Amino acid sequence: MYMEIDFLLDNIRNIREDKNLTQQHMAKVLSVTQPNYARWETKVKIIPLKKLNMLCNYFYINMDYVVGITNKRIKMNNNNILNKKDIGLNIRKIRLNNKLSQSDLAKILNTTQSVISTYEMGKTLILTAFLIQLCLKFNVSMDQVCNRK
Repeated sequence: MYMEIDFLLDNIRNIREDKNLTQQHMAKVLSVTQPNYARWETKVKIIPLKKLNMLCNYFYINMDYVVGITNKRIKMNNNNILNKKDIGLNIRKIRLNNKLSQSDLAKILNTTQSVISTYEMGKTLILTAFLIQLCLKFNVSMDQVCNRK
């Protein structure tokens, strides 16, 4: 896991425990196995962005709080749907506002220019780890990048 985000993602367990829910319950809600869900809570794996969105929708909360970018818990709509093209356009705006090429952004995220291109064109959904790093580096909200309202 990236050093910058190693301290993040602690709230997933806390949010579940605050509601006295089991890992098995959350696994069912997110359509994954309990061991897979447990890996997200223990930070062995990073929760995929689609599953993070589902978790946030279930609890009516913001992504930034869940991943630990902010301590501010904001009540959110529960029917937010991720749109790869819109997210890609938002990533592109962030990159251009910071006068970066796709190659420059790729170096920051430790990936390739072609990966950045596929994100920006909306062909693939950005990895959660990359989105967290992008938001930390450029001081933007995950919820804004994902057009969550």
